[in-house]
Amino acid sequence: MTTPIWFHQRPTLDLLNRPMPTMVTHLSIVITAIGDDFLTATMPVDHRTHQPFGILHGGASVALAESLGSMGAYLCVDPNLYNVVGLEINANHIRAVRTGHVVGIARPLHIGKSTQIWEIRITDEADKLVCISRITLAVLAKS
Repeated sequence: MTTPIWFHQRPTLDLLNRPMPTMVTHLSIVITAIGDDFLTATMPVDHRTHQPFGILHGGASVALAESLGSMGAYLCVDPNLYNVVGLEINANHIRAVRTGHVVGIARPLHIGKSTQIWEIRITDEADKLVCISRITLAVLAKS
């Protein structure tokens, strides 16, 4: 068992899934698991996340990846002292998905004082890789 990376005790699914007027809510992204060093979420593949050819839009995959990476990074800092914002994200789209749900799992590659780097793997319902993404985030002191 690894040592938990979260700043406070492990956050609850209820806390992370509270409804807010954000892209996460609009795309029906739901956090489904919180481990000692990872977050997992699902996102439906439907009219909200399709591109014109009826497959999962790459931007929707990136929205899932950035949401997971940003949320994970934020949970690793003292929210009274720091904000976390994205600096760069990349994604390689491997496989098309037409229906169902995709699952994203985010794990940190680096948790530093001024930056964090997270890797997000997105798979389909058959656990086949759909997208691999990496996000770099800045940790900024609140003024």
